[in-house]
Amino acid sequence: MLGVCYYPEHWPEDWWAQDARRMREAGISYVRIGEFAWSRYEPRRGEFDWGWLDRAIDVLGAAGLKVVLGTPTCTPPKWVVDDNPDMIPYDEQGRPRGFGSRRHYTFSSENYWRESRRIVEILCQRYGAHPHVVGWQTDNEYGCHDTILSWGLTDLKAFRRWLRTRYQSPNELNAAWGNAFWSMDVQDFEQVSLPNLAVTETNPAAKLDFWRFHSEQVATYNRMQCEIIRAHSPGRWITHNMMGFFNDFDHWAVGDDIDFASWDSYPVGFTERFPFSEDDHVRWAETGHPDIAPFFNDLYRCIGRGRYWVMELQPGPVNWAAWNPVPKPGMIRIFTWEALAHGADVVSYFRWRQAVSGQEQMHAGLNLPGLHEWSQGGREALQVGQELQKLGPLPPSARAPVAIVYDYEASWITRIQPQGKDFDFPELMFRWYETVRRLGLDVDFVRPGADLRGYKLVLVPTMPHVSDAAERAFSQADGLVLYGPRTGSKTRHHAIPPNLPPGPLARLLKARVLEVSSMRPGLSCAVDGEVEGAAIRWRESLDVNDAHVLARFSDGKSALVAAGRHHYLACWPDADLLASVIKLMTTKAGLPTVELPEGIRIRRRSNLLFVFNYGDHPWQLPFSGSIVVGSPTIGPQDFTVVKQG
Repeated sequence: MLGVCYYPEHWPEDWWAQDARRMREAGISYVRIGEFAWSRYEPRRGEFDWGWLDRAIDVLGAAGLKVVLGTPTCTPPKWVVDDNPDMIPYDEQGRPRGFGSRRHYTFSSENYWRESRRIVEILCQRYGAHPHVVGWQTDNEYGCHDTILSWGLTDLKAFRRWLRTRYQSPNELNAAWGNAFWSMDVQDFEQVSLPNLAVTETNPAAKLDFWRFHSEQVATYNRMQCEIIRAHSPGRWITHNMMGFFNDFDHWAVGDDIDFASWDSYPVGFTERFPFSEDDHVRWAETGHPDIAPFFNDLYRCIGRGRYWVMELQPGPVNWAAWNPVPKPGMIRIFTWEALAHGADVVSYFRWRQAVSGQEQMHAGLNLPGLHEWSQGGREALQVGQELQKLGPLPPSARAPVAIVYDYEASWITRIQPQGKDFDFPELMFRWYETVRRLGLDVDFVRPGADLRGYKLVLVPTMPHVSDAAERAFSQADGLVLYGPRTGSKTRHHAIPPNLPPGPLARLLKARVLEVSSMRPGLSCAVDGEVEGAAIRWRESLDVNDAHVLARFSDGKSALVAAGRHHYLACWPDADLLASVIKLMTTKAGLPTVELPEGIRIRRRSNLLFVFNYGDHPWQLPFSGSIVVGSPTIGPQDFTVVKQG
């Protein structure tokens, strides 16, 4: 259940066998290689040097390791760029983003698609049936370094083609985008411009379609690679490693074509980048926030249809955040076990050995740089390997009682026209998840429009565009549903619904939104009734028809309403209000809860209950059952596993 990312091209060949032996001694079974090695096995077009990669795979396989081979398309060599200058992406200011790091391609380039097909097919023909190659990773971290959207001439041409297919005529496009506003009508698709570099804000409908266009390109590009791999490497699985707090493409769509999802887990780095308060940043700087990694463990498990890997787990300090502290002793072990508790098939560390040169030389590895010597993270990985041997196979995860609908389009819409500077989609999603987890409940994430039947509680923190499929799923839900602010506030083409928000959900909610107010920091509005707290950042004025008012703002207007199973919260809640609302909903749904201290989290995997302590003080276990790992008193940066039932 453990893996590691390894770069044989970075180390002397006479180190490989010793590295492989030490991997096996550490309990590592899987090794990912090759995703950045294109220039090493094709230094010039058509001239291949496969010898080193053949030998590396053979050495790893001979030690009993299973090889995951990455397609190399995230780092095309310089000669590929020189041959295909149209592949270079452009930033929103129209500046080229050239060779010299990685991900230097736009998904709009037909020439780069051709190059990608060629190299993936050659690679698969050579290694697709290799006995030591058990699976494939496509590319690497689609969109990393803000590389989904590109604003060059290549992108404009591809966008116009996409629009022709979608709208058929300029008149249909003008109607969909509302181009009568500011005299933006076009008479031909060739008149369409990219939605950037204008005097002021560009058309939000055009920007939304531009985002959809790029997102669809990512999914189609990934599908192309998957089809080649399956044709030449039967019986091997395919995954792609996704990222945390990254919403620039629809990950559900990419998930459709892979066998399971994987993601790259950097809990301390992500905590540093998240908009926590300064006190919380200091509080969790060396442990990561207790819900950061679990949030994405749950999200990618669900995108992977119940299966996922952590393809990269930080083994110590990273190199890319504003500050990069060393995780407290015990945290690498906790990060590993937390992922396993959430259902991971494999946890793979990035990387085997700290690099001695290049952009990532300050990023830790399981081994110290240039040496055969364990780092602190490496020693903790050794401990996990020993614990896994004692515990044996883990049981499968069960469906959670709570579902959160995760809509990537909601991220795009709220960024395109935020209306309030701090209406932050990732933070809103995270805060609702965090609040549920503080009550000791497990969570599934669900795709918009997916079947919601069987969940006792469904949470929709925000979902501006509610599709027909999503409306049907909500209407058929047999549990309670809670919608957050801005849900149903836009049509598919980023317009206000003719019946006003919540648009297609008005039939279910028996209320409508008359106006909205974004609230600068320092402003708030108290809420009381069946729940208590305050609205911050955003509030809405509701016209209530047949809905039941559960709580009101201090000015008497409705803050939380219910119509049968369906509930609407007309604001961004502060921590107290959110906790009060979620507690009310779990009580109404009949869900047993336990209010956990801020540093304690639990997760169930069938009859195993995992209890993690991210805090500074020991915690006495209150749950019954037989302890299989740990002790009844859980120390700081430690965990216990309890077998129940």
